[in-house]
Amino acid sequence: MDNGFEADLITLIDDEGQEHEFEIIDELENDDGHFMALVPTQQDPEDMASDAETYYIFEVVEENGEEQLQELEDDAMLDKLADIFETRFNDAYYEAPED
Repeated sequence: MDNGFEADLITLIDDEGQEHEFEIIDELENDDGHFMALVPTQQDPEDMASDAETYYIFEVVEENGEEQLQELEDDAMLDKLADIFETRFNDAYYEAPED
């Protein structure tokens, strides 16, 4: 059975050279820049429970003609983007209660 859904995955390499796989759950481009919300793909069921609400926001920047993901250092911008991503997620996956 094909439900037509395929996860959009990306692999990031940390400072120690280890690979980490993430699923792209949302992208946003606005006047502040281009951003991605990512969740780690899970292999260990114990990690899934403790990290169920964990996601990361990265800025997409161009370096030497290639797109790179960069951590956000501005806490105010991070909070603003988290509000936007969480609102978009809730709007997409949860129905508003009927009055």
